[in-house]
Amino acid sequence: MLVGDRMSHPVITIPPDMPILDALNLMRMEHVRRVPVVKNGKLVGIVSDKDLLNASPSAATTLSVHEVNYWLSKVTVEEIMTRDVITVTTDTPIEEAARVMVDNKIGGLPVMRDGKLVGIITETDLFKILLEMMGARAPGVRVAILVPDVRGELAHIAQAVADAGGNIVSLGTFAGEDAATTLITIKIQGLNIEQAKAALEKYVEKFEDIRAV
Repeated sequence: MLVGDRMSHPVITIPPDMPILDALNLMRMEHVRRVPVVKNGKLVGIVSDKDLLNASPSAATTLSVHEVNYWLSKVTVEEIMTRDVITVTTDTPIEEAARVMVDNKIGGLPVMRDGKLVGIITETDLFKILLEMMGARAPGVRVAILVPDVRGELAHIAQAVADAGGNIVSLGTFAGEDAATTLITIKIQGLNIEQAKAALEKYVEKFEDIRAV
């Protein structure tokens, strides 16, 4: 899966000369938390609702309401936006985009194609992918198992489920308790808890969790 498959588009953008109050109102109206800043068709920055709120006078200010509103009408996005924007392209693997966000502690990345802004990928998009990957909306038996980290183990598990008459509708692999094990979480349809456990126990070092969902 690539970023271009799951990015939000068309992307909402703002100009650098927009007052921060207008930008904040736009973001609230559109239910977004960050927007790229574009000037003459070129990406020049990015700003988040947190940036805008942090730039606003605090509740402890001695300014009057009129003075606060006047101040907010004069401060523009350009004065507070992040200029060194980290971006990805439409053909960036989705897991690479997630790594970039985590490593840089940011919640969204503008998406480029041939030097042009074409979308944005956010943490919300990644959460939706996680829900899909883990089969969160599909009924079945959810099984989390610790298995030896050896070649062919996953194939054995898939075959065991199929031989018992079940179907794996989602699967995720994670680091185990140590380098010798892997934690596998699967969603199985067509088997009940007892049937799923009987089919898999030969290959499992430990059942971390098993439940009908």
